[in-house]
Amino acid sequence: MRSLLGAITVAAVALSPLAVAAPAEAHGRDDAAIRKLVKDVSGKNVKKHLKAFQAIADANGGTRVSSSPGFDASRDYVARKLRAAGYQVTIQPFEFTFDGYRTPPVLKRTGPAPEKTYTYGFFQDYVAMADSPSGSASGTIQPVDLVLPPGAAANTSTSGCEASDFAGFVPGNVALMQRGTCNFRVKVDNAIAAGAKAAIVFNEGQEGRTEVDLNPTLSGPGVTIPAFFTRFSVGQELAAAAGTTVQLNWDPVVEQRTTYNVIAQTRKGDPDHVVMLGAHLDSVQEGPGINDNGSGSAGILEVALQFARTKPKNAVRFAFWGAEEFGLLGSEHYVASLTEEERAKIALYLNFDMIASPNYTFGIYDGDGDAFGTAGPAGSDVIEEDFEKFFAGRGLPHTATAFTGRSDYGPFIAVGIPSGGLFTGAEVLKTEEEAAIFGGTAGIPLDPCYHSVCDTIANIDDKALDVNSDAIAALTAKYAFDTGAIGTAPAPAAGRAGQAERAGHTHKPADAAS
Repeated sequence: MRSLLGAITVAAVALSPLAVAAPAEAHGRDDAAIRKLVKDVSGKNVKKHLKAFQAIADANGGTRVSSSPGFDASRDYVARKLRAAGYQVTIQPFEFTFDGYRTPPVLKRTGPAPEKTYTYGFFQDYVAMADSPSGSASGTIQPVDLVLPPGAAANTSTSGCEASDFAGFVPGNVALMQRGTCNFRVKVDNAIAAGAKAAIVFNEGQEGRTEVDLNPTLSGPGVTIPAFFTRFSVGQELAAAAGTTVQLNWDPVVEQRTTYNVIAQTRKGDPDHVVMLGAHLDSVQEGPGINDNGSGSAGILEVALQFARTKPKNAVRFAFWGAEEFGLLGSEHYVASLTEEERAKIALYLNFDMIASPNYTFGIYDGDGDAFGTAGPAGSDVIEEDFEKFFAGRGLPHTATAFTGRSDYGPFIAVGIPSGGLFTGAEVLKTEEEAAIFGGTAGIPLDPCYHSVCDTIANIDDKALDVNSDAIAALTAKYAFDTGAIGTAPAPAAGRAGQAERAGHTHKPADAAS
């Protein structure tokens, strides 16, 4: 990527060979086959798979989270389609720690009228603090030493940090506190000592401290009341009227469960030179996950179904990962299960996670690192360049997106496999510059329904879905037919760039400090 926002061009698509291979005198690329595959992969057909994922979620409690009936039905849908198309399909089970809830969380303002129910989830209205015990509570909100409006600088609030803050606190009320100078456990312990039946801490309110953008922890067991963390606007609303009442419920579960990856490979093509594509199939527990990541899964599924009629020079492998939302667990399990010889046969890995965000940008992973300073393994730069040429050939803008370690390319990068892919955005706010180039609305998230109940079929941008599905088709066919573009992956390399954040794009590192 030469600049943060790629220049619009009208050049014809001319995809270059992948740099992991030695130059070849003549390539086996079949340009007609590439054009045909791109034509055959329509956004309308990709959308049919998304509607199937939505129907699966609707029939299974509104979620497709790993280990749930909704995920298992999604697994069976994908595997059935791939087997019918003639692929060798493997269902790979693995164990993981499920960290979620039995019944949906509740935070509801019951008075004054009208009642209001808040939305659970990171980057939504509230989350339960890590180590919060289960519990239900109803009661009157009692603000504790709040600073409203917030101070000019962060950490100006000392709300709940001293026992004296609770002078006059009525036992049985719900303590409402503000993020500030002490950690969350201190605040909640003080609330317990004062007789609170539940604790709510809201973000402090200055710029950068307004959203549910961290994973607050109570730093271990011993807390005896349910404790939530909310965005600033929720806390401000609960503090606005004396006598405000709320209802809370938190019913967590942490246990070992089994989930699955679905791996499908062409029966033709050189198995010693594998082009691999992946997308995570699971959603978060909060919703059906139709953009995150039904969109990526549906995109590579439709490419696989259309590609099944071809005769590639190189084997092509499609992966649908489980438990990505618990920390890239499916892709990590898969890569760890491979021998070094098997890893060396994977020439490149392409990752597709959220390809139809409603307020999208056309993001291409920054393979050469010139936009964000975090390059992928050798060859990743050429994958980035090839995607850029696709968008330029359509006369479409594009932008770099960083290898942050938040999706399933992470384990492949860690062992030195060239990687790339597409991403249309999650919780980050669209800038004025991006809105001018891509359209959409500045100042709101690229996906306002990220990790939320509203990530439904209505949360899909059809243009982004169609364009990105075509881009997947173009590069899949290019690398499958171009024998000069494929080489043996580099030897495993420890500590590759992009692995600093390994928690997946659901769970952020726990934060005890307020």
